[in-house]
Amino acid sequence: MISTDFSSATRLLTGQVLRVALDAGTSLMVLEGRVRVVSPPSWFGEAAFTVKNDYQEGEAYVAERGGWIEVEALAAARICGLPQPASGTALRPSPVARLLRLLLA
Repeated sequence: MISTDFSSATRLLTGQVLRVALDAGTSLMVLEGRVRVVSPPSWFGEAAFTVKNDYQEGEAYVAERGGWIEVEALAAARICGLPQPASGTALRPSPVARLLRLLLA
């Protein structure tokens, strides 16, 4: 999934709602104000549910998994998206790739 680019600060008025797609590991920093973040839907058995959390100035929401979130301004707010940090493990081949390399060598 490609996250919507909102790396520059985005202003929200009280009651305004922003829906945005985030990759897993992406952070949403509250620079000013207060927001409510509704996580992407999850399934528990046959029931779908979402988790709602409120964040104040200086706090950050970190997406545990990718999907569409909803950000509602509880007070005039300014938010900024931060991409997930680069993983050092991405450079190392997976165990399956190493096994195939050994078998085919």
